[in-house]
Amino acid sequence: MFTGIIETVAEVVAIQDEGTNRQFKFTSALSHELKVDQSVSHDGVCLTVVKLEENAHWVVAVQETLQKSNLGNLKIGSKVNLERCMLNNGRFDGHIVQGHVDQTGVVTSIREVGGSWLFDFKYDVAAGNVTVEKGSIAVNGVSLTCFNSTANTFTIAIIPYTYEHTGFNQFKVGDVVNLEFDIIGKYVKRLLGVAHR
Repeated sequence: MFTGIIETVAEVVAIQDEGTNRQFKFTSALSHELKVDQSVSHDGVCLTVVKLEENAHWVVAVQETLQKSNLGNLKIGSKVNLERCMLNNGRFDGHIVQGHVDQTGVVTSIREVGGSWLFDFKYDVAAGNVTVEKGSIAVNGVSLTCFNSTANTFTIAIIPYTYEHTGFNQFKVGDVVNLEFDIIGKYVKRLLGVAHR
C-alpha cells in the first residue's frame, strides 16, 4: 500500500522486451536503497524490483499493465514518480493508494495561477470510474484532491513543491496519465450497484 506522497523521480535508462513483458531499468536517488522483491510505485503502478545495479533498479511490467497504464509509452529518458510502500509505523500523509491503476486519462489544460498550477483531465466513463468534488485521486501516483468534478473530467491544483519534485513539471496537453480512483468510492459504487440489481 502507498500514500501518494512521492519520494523522488526516476529516469528510464534501458528497456527490454521479453515475450509480452517489458523490463525497465530506472536510475534514481532511491535505487541504491531498494531490495530485490520490493514493491515500488512507478507513476502509480506497483511493480516489483527484480534486479539491482549501481544506482539503478529493474522492474517488469506484464502485458495487462502495459495496456491499462501509460507505462507502454515510456522511452529512454522518460521520468516517473517513485514511492516505496508505506511503513506500518509511518504517518499517513496522503490517501490509500494501492498501486493498481484503474485507467488512463488525458491532460486537457494546464494553467499557472498565482504561483500554483491547475491541471484539467478527462477520462473515459465507460470504465465505470467516478470522481467526487473534493475527493481523492492518484494521478501518476501522486495523492491529490479533485474539484470541478464532472462525469468524465476533473481539475487538480499543484503547489510549487509538488510541481518541482514530481513529473508534473513535464506534463503537456495531450499527455496520457495513470489514474487510480479513491478506493472507498470504488467500494461504495460497487455496493450501490449490487444493491440495485
